Amino acid sequence: MANRSKAKVITLPAPAGRRVRAKEKEHGAARPLGQPSDSDVLHKWFEDKGIRQVKMGGFDVDGVWRGKYVSLEKFFSACKSGLGFCDVVFGWDITDELLDNTRVTGWHTGYPDGLCRVDTTTGRIIPWEPDTAAFLLDFLNPDGSPFEPSPRQLLQKIGRRARDMGFLPKFGAEYEFFIFKETPQSLKEKGYEHLTPLTPGMFGYSWLRTSLNAPLVHAIIDGCRDFGVELEGFHTETGPGVFEAAIRYDDLEKAADKAALFKTVAKEICSRHGLTACFMAKVNEKLPGCSGHIHQSLWSLKSHENVFHDPESRDGMSTTMRHYLGGVLELMPELTALYWPTVNSYKRSVENTWAPVTVTWGRENRTTAVRVIGDSPKSMRIEYRQTAADMNAYIGMAVSLAAGLWGIENEVEPPEPVAGNGYSTEAPPLPRSLKEAVRLLQGSKRARQILGEEFVDHYVRTRDWEARRFERAVTNWELERYMELI
Repeated sequence: MANRSKAKVITLPAPAGRRVRAKEKEHGAARPLGQPSDSDVLHKWFEDKGIRQVKMGGFDVDGVWRGKYVSLEKFFSACKSGLGFCDVVFGWDITDELLDNTRVTGWHTGYPDGLCRVDTTTGRIIPWEPDTAAFLLDFLNPDGSPFEPSPRQLLQKIGRRARDMGFLPKFGAEYEFFIFKETPQSLKEKGYEHLTPLTPGMFGYSWLRTSLNAPLVHAIIDGCRDFGVELEGFHTETGPGVFEAAIRYDDLEKAADKAALFKTVAKEICSRHGLTACFMAKVNEKLPGCSGHIHQSLWSLKSHENVFHDPESRDGMSTTMRHYLGGVLELMPELTALYWPTVNSYKRSVENTWAPVTVTWGRENRTTAVRVIGDSPKSMRIEYRQTAADMNAYIGMAVSLAAGLWGIENEVEPPEPVAGNGYSTEAPPLPRSLKEAVRLLQGSKRARQILGEEFVDHYVRTRDWEARRFERAVTNWELERYMELI
């Protein structure tokens, strides 16, 4: 496989427990990878850091990082000519149950190896495995073109479209998530019920709770930083054992990588403390759901200015920002299955629980689906609040960006902003179930236009399977309600 022609930058965070050398402190830990010396640079970096093996993988449609360890010899061979990765990762669900409706792979194809390319710009050391380097993979077609059902390849495609329009997208994600005093074994033994949270009670922004759990909190903050996923903020949220992490914003592709990686990093660090991090949208009907908000803005490739800001506008919003916002809102219902990918996602969408139920927006309004933030060239942005902690970051960012770009191209004006309670405002409703959302997405010509036929077709099939699996399930609610009395 041909190597890329332009120089890239590889992030090389300092491993946990090792002091960063003075030169790295001064110049940062990044090293350029160019042609034809990529292999030489990697060999030298591996030698300097004592790397003995590589762990690499790619993200599936559910946002799960599927990967494996490989030897150094295998890794450098893959860097030259690519490697095979069983394409069943696009033919099964989050529990490894084989889908019965896929086209891209299945029994009809024999589940062959798909072609993958190592993205050498994503190299980082795993801080808790300091002799192991980690890399992301891109999924390709046999001819070397991007495999479009892959979420990371979708994001890259939409990113190129934004740049072709003269925009540099800057994005950032923030996650709310539960931490339980449970292990995979205890979760199964308890039947996922009566779990013990890390801390009791409703205590948002608690100075006390973070101090009481300082070793874990520091491990997460330090571990994320050393893995190249810098956090801007970390605090408790409302709910027992609930925390929120705000990941530092970056250019689109890097921001999506960081957001996707954060979930795995948090899970690994918590696991090493005998804990479980949970990113479900709604864990308990009596508690608030867990968000996965996406902050986004567009900057000019030529002037490097935030094109969302207009100092001459009364509200500081540029025409470009209004049209971007208009596109995001106009397409929100029919794209909901992409933002809310699980059956559980829709349990979070309840009035007066900080999650949207209708298509609304407002300035500094947390009761709406989209919140406009800032009034300066640096801070002007939107916060996409529909997405939850269970989102696939690549899909959530790619789809909201694609919708915004569509709005700019079609000069879509947004509705009037909501100044008060968004839950009491009449506005178009959002789908109430995954099945309904899948139906809307399947019939959306605009979704296929902005995202591509191949991606939408495959995604619809995976969500249709998910909805059908739930329809067959017998829940605890049904047992408790009907078993004795019906």
